[in-house]
Amino acid sequence: MALRLLRGKDGRLTAYAPVAGGVARWTEERPGGPSWTGPRLIAAPDLGAVTVAQGADGYAHLVGLRRKPGPEGEPPRIDVVHATQFQTGRPLTAWHALGTPHPKDRGKAARTGAPAVAVDSSGAVHVFVRNAGHGVSCRRQDAKGKWGGWTDLKGKDVLDGLSAAATADGRVELLAPAGAGAALRWFQPEPGGTLRRGNDIPARVQAWSASAVESSRDTVTHYWRDADGGGLLAWRPETEDTVALGGAEGSGPVAVLRAPVDGHDCTVLVHRDTRSGRLSVAAHPTEDEAAGVWWTPSGEQGAHDPALALDGMGRVVLAALSLDGALLVARQKTDERGLALRAWSRAGGR
Repeated sequence: MALRLLRGKDGRLTAYAPVAGGVARWTEERPGGPSWTGPRLIAAPDLGAVTVAQGADGYAHLVGLRRKPGPEGEPPRIDVVHATQFQTGRPLTAWHALGTPHPKDRGKAARTGAPAVAVDSSGAVHVFVRNAGHGVSCRRQDAKGKWGGWTDLKGKDVLDGLSAAATADGRVELLAPAGAGAALRWFQPEPGGTLRRGNDIPARVQAWSASAVESSRDTVTHYWRDADGGGLLAWRPETEDTVALGGAEGSGPVAVLRAPVDGHDCTVLVHRDTRSGRLSVAAHPTEDEAAGVWWTPSGEQGAHDPALALDGMGRVVLAALSLDGALLVARQKTDERGLALRAWSRAGGR
């Protein structure tokens, strides 16, 4: 997983990042910062491909792939695992094994892709993985905590880097990069409904590059990198064409956040510019990409895995990881117009 930045019910931010032996966690000492505690290790041996999502109740759901070595000459034992953090700064529950879509075939289970997770408005958790047949499988935990079985959502030629999102009204959407010149999309027509396959989006999507944000009520805008030129593209269901956002010199998914800037509803974007080795930041009026996107470099050389959130004071917070694994944080200035950020600082004691 890339770095994730979430705001709890008490207004404090928490950052999560994968490290050897588990997940590193940093926590704001008070809403709005600037002090942080951490990094603290959430121990999880053999855990990889971990991600995290948050529900309307503030609970953070961590989902990953656990690969335990098998006997010599045999495939490893693979489990999708899930744990929950109910309150900011508190310990997680124990890791709960969800198995894989291939419980009777270790060889197929070993080809399970990295999970994506979304939480609907009822608190139901949806876990998605690329299965061994290069389709998509889903397992759902209902609002009472009971897990159903794995469901095959079909699809073909699916690549790694699934992107899941949930709207404030509670609808879940999934975008899957595919190798056949299309992005595949599943959506709930209503909160709590059965996931449906949407029309394929004609696009060549780079693996590990998709992300999404709710850009207006019940509308999700999806982002990805073009597999041929590497530039960032935006698409949402009511539009027929993708919109180019530049960023051809970047890598990985773009971090995205809907936030007020000077009283205007804006979308903030951040990605790593491989040419300069720094992060690049942009903002545009929400759902008006045609207004233009101008990228501005920010942060130290080598910073990577950007993440965005609004803090307890309503300010945009940009976080990233340094080359030595420290958490870097820049917070929006309130005494200047536009999306001006304060000087970057290192969080915690690392």
